[in-house]
Amino acid sequence: MTYAHLEQHIRCIPDFPQAGILFRDITPLLRNDLRATIDALGSLLSDEEWHNIDAIVGIESRGFILASALAYAKNKSFLVVRKPHKLPPPFHSVSYALEYGHDELQMSSQFSGQRVLIVDDVLATGGTLRAACELCEQSGHHIQQMVLLINLANLNSFCWATLKPRCLLTYGA
Repeated sequence: MTYAHLEQHIRCIPDFPQAGILFRDITPLLRNDLRATIDALGSLLSDEEWHNIDAIVGIESRGFILASALAYAKNKSFLVVRKPHKLPPPFHSVSYALEYGHDELQMSSQFSGQRVLIVDDVLATGGTLRAACELCEQSGHHIQQMVLLINLANLNSFCWATLKPRCLLTYGA
């Protein structure tokens, strides 16, 4: 299965959730090709890199879908980064800017540090991913890599420390 095959299942919805935003709807992709999508995301890392990952971090909400399936497929632990008021204390919290506003994310601080892979659906301006990286570090985790389904490359040049995220599909490069 090719990336082009997967890409054909992503719907582009203009002016959603507000004017000027082109929303990439991955629900048809998940419906039609979840297994192939997870396999393709998993192939973005080598076997050696997978060996150095203990847990996969999923970012709410669509990142949960991809990260939990990938954690299952690779037999890894699963950790969550959530929106406010969803986690019991203790947790760390980071505010960040979105392409179309501001938000906040939280991560439990009760688990000991692990070597983690951060997974999300879309990389736009990088605010969400940056907040997730900050939360992982505040929580004592060691970021090994980041994997994204979609990179909107014209909106970012994201890098965390020396790591550049690996992306299955890139738009606007």
